[in-house]
Amino acid sequence: MTDERRSPRKATVTLAIATAALAAVIFIVDTVTVLDIAIATLYVVVVLIAARFCKPRGVVLVGLGCMGLSIISWALAPPDHPTAETLINECISMASIGLVTTLALHAQQTVSTLRNQASLLDLTHDPIFSRDMDGKILYWNRGAEELYGFKGAEALGAVAHTLLQTTFVTPVEQIVAKLLREGRWEGELVNRKVDGTPVVVTSRWSLQSDNAGQPALILETNNDISQRKRMEDALQQAQSDLARLNRVLVVGEMTASIAHEVNQPLAAVITNANAGLRWLDAHPPVLEEVRQALTRIEKDGSRAGEVVSRVRGLVKKVPPRIERWDLNEAVGEVVALTRQELLRNGVVLRNALSSDVSLVMGDRVQLQQVLLNLIMNASDAMSTTSDRPKMVEIRGQITESGEALIIVEDNGTGLDPKIAEHIFEPFFTTKPTGMGMGLSICRSIIEAHGGRLWASPHSPHGTSFQFTVPTAEW
Repeated sequence: MTDERRSPRKATVTLAIATAALAAVIFIVDTVTVLDIAIATLYVVVVLIAARFCKPRGVVLVGLGCMGLSIISWALAPPDHPTAETLINECISMASIGLVTTLALHAQQTVSTLRNQASLLDLTHDPIFSRDMDGKILYWNRGAEELYGFKGAEALGAVAHTLLQTTFVTPVEQIVAKLLREGRWEGELVNRKVDGTPVVVTSRWSLQSDNAGQPALILETNNDISQRKRMEDALQQAQSDLARLNRVLVVGEMTASIAHEVNQPLAAVITNANAGLRWLDAHPPVLEEVRQALTRIEKDGSRAGEVVSRVRGLVKKVPPRIERWDLNEAVGEVVALTRQELLRNGVVLRNALSSDVSLVMGDRVQLQQVLLNLIMNASDAMSTTSDRPKMVEIRGQITESGEALIIVEDNGTGLDPKIAEHIFEPFFTTKPTGMGMGLSICRSIIEAHGGRLWASPHSPHGTSFQFTVPTAEW
């Protein structure tokens, strides 16, 4: 037997001996005293001490034994002249011993119930602890020990959020206000383990009141979601990388058009530079012509820079930026970027976006990616069209709910009803060399902005893609 097991048993034996000795002392005093006082009432102390180490049956036996000793004392040394007061004192002693024995049994049962409940709480792997209204920990289960690394002896009495270095996602004042108002609160917190490692938890607080209805303690149950959060972050990063790859692939398909659009201002720059040199070599130099040539060079250089800037904005790796921006301006940039590619395919793009649809809320680059995909898909859908002009039209309006509705329509071959419900699924494509990710990514982007993206037939020919995004006001 280990020292740890031997020590509690030794303490119990010592306490039992001391209790028996106390009962003997009370018996002797009660027997030999001649005072008309209820000395036997002191047996209640014996019962209360016995309740600390005896089982319920033992407590009952101790109570009956104390009553028996009281009766024996009366029999061995009865009062010479019994009075009503003497009899009342004896009855008070017996009643006190019986009452205290009953209360001790009830207290034992209550403690046993609480211990059983606490042992059940120890069976769960979730951290569970209670704290008073000042934040001091009153109970700390085994799940809390395993997750945070603090033993019960270290945690009890410590201020919970100081011990765990809690970081509140929601201001703690708002949390406490809701807890006092509704009696419960649930949300995310960031705690730290004993080694300083952060752990993200879903925390549930429940307010317990005392008999007077006043807030007494808070029961907190936490669920470790650190692994889930890491997976969500990794998934979000993968989606972001995939969306960027899609932008790169779409822009890659337009490389020839982009090169053509950049070469035009660059060729004009060279032409104007040569003209300027010739005017400078003239005798005398024609400075006004030189000035005009330099002005044209500046304009053509800016034009080339804008093309490069638009391409870089679409393919660079940046986190989403939710902000207010002008939809008309953003659509104009995408139209300019796709113009040469569409002309090469014989497609006419008509930008009929209303000025009423102006300020929207979201990530500018991501929503431009959606437009870019839809325009290029419309162009591809008309690749076999020969009996009518190839047209792509962009329109927009404000819906009754206050959202911006953007419509991209073509007059191509149209949408086969058999595949209409599958076109937004990942890896589903009708193109021989397509990846099947463009429309899936577009829908993910729109839904992440709180909008919807759908497709429908466009009469008499073609397909209409429509999506909504939140509007914004300055």
